[in-house]
Amino acid sequence: MRVLNRSAPIPRRGIVGWLLFDWACQPFFTLVLTFVYAPYFAAALAPNPVEGQALWGYATAAAGLALAVLSPVLGSIADASGPKKPWIAGAVIILAVACTALWFAAPGVPVAVPLALVAFAMASVAAEVAAVFNNAMMPYLVPPERIGRLSGTGWAVGYAGGLASLVIVLGFLAASPATGRTLLGLVPLFGLDAAAREGDRIAGPLSAAWLLVFIVPLFLFTPDAPRSGRSLTGAVREGFARLRDTVAEARRDPRLTRFLVANLLYQDGLVALFAFGGVYAAGTFGWGAMQLGLFGILATVTGTAGAILGGRLDDRFGPKAVILGAVAVLTLVCLGTLSLGRDRIFFVVPTGAGTGAGLFPTLPEKVFLAFGAVIGAVAGPLQASSRSFLVRLVPREAAGRYFGLLSLSGKLTAFLAPLAVALATDVLNTQAAGPAVLIAFFAGGAALLALSRDAPRRHDKSA
Repeated sequence: MRVLNRSAPIPRRGIVGWLLFDWACQPFFTLVLTFVYAPYFAAALAPNPVEGQALWGYATAAAGLALAVLSPVLGSIADASGPKKPWIAGAVIILAVACTALWFAAPGVPVAVPLALVAFAMASVAAEVAAVFNNAMMPYLVPPERIGRLSGTGWAVGYAGGLASLVIVLGFLAASPATGRTLLGLVPLFGLDAAAREGDRIAGPLSAAWLLVFIVPLFLFTPDAPRSGRSLTGAVREGFARLRDTVAEARRDPRLTRFLVANLLYQDGLVALFAFGGVYAAGTFGWGAMQLGLFGILATVTGTAGAILGGRLDDRFGPKAVILGAVAVLTLVCLGTLSLGRDRIFFVVPTGAGTGAGLFPTLPEKVFLAFGAVIGAVAGPLQASSRSFLVRLVPREAAGRYFGLLSLSGKLTAFLAPLAVALATDVLNTQAAGPAVLIAFFAGGAALLALSRDAPRRHDKSA
């Protein structure tokens, strides 16, 4: 395994290998979490869309609770032990196995619902744990003044990977049960049966195969941190000690504390927005794989462009401005989504809102499609600038433990927001409860971050 020589520049292929981590992992988030498998679960496995949204919320909450415990501890252990790649490799294996298991949750199978929920929760935990260690490699790859661009480019590459995988599924694998044809009018490859929803279920194994192929350059070409010389037991013991120190240090730094709590709120809102967006559309508008796939393609295209632009805005204006702008837009989108229904837009029934022709025949559906494009455009900059903000705040040799703490702050309420959505959906018996809950998370995060000064441009705690 190649290790980092801090006096030598990182070769271009090492940077490319790091960027391909996002490309490799993104199909799980695009295909499983958002646009294909989650709506399939709500529409074909759960008893009804409302209960499907609630069950998916409980699974997301369980994954978030596990991450709240694991991420900061593992990040501190990784810093103590040195290399990040072994931890990434372990998480990747679990992610691939869990994604493959999603195939077996078929309609009519007695254990389909619990199998899908458990596999999804395990995959979610593994994907986020891998990201903690991948993010911890950032400060060693480029100078501080280029962190924003590196982070934004990584998100853009990830979105491009999600887009490519989504096009493959919709164009060649997933067919409409009514026509038996894919979005391109083709018979599904490999004889996938539309009636058995095999085109939707293939999202899991495809995500696993994609991950195992495209993660290889990271391990081959990207230098890793050198070994610390400590045993695993010693690294674990020191990791727990460092976690205590990290929490204490964060509490003594008001700017860092406010940022972590703000991140806790707005990141959880974003996770829940992605988790329930497709489920909401499937239940409210009756969208199937074709409509949801096109919705996903549009959001991914705008997301790729937004991530690239956001990285440059980050380097120019600072991450705080990018984060606040993105959160403000997402709050407005949630308000707009709350106002939509099958026959209404902005809480009124307009002329021409009735049934028309095409995949998106009504005006509310077209508006929701536009909201998806906006979500995609700001989600990448929000997430990229969040990790850029932290990189600028903390010493690079402590990046792993602080990114573990960032993951904690981003995931601690990752069980609360989906849980709040699930409970509100259950109690009120309406999917409109989802966006109403998320508005509070976005608004709270923005208010806290607005009180904090921007992050310095270099790794200098006194800046």
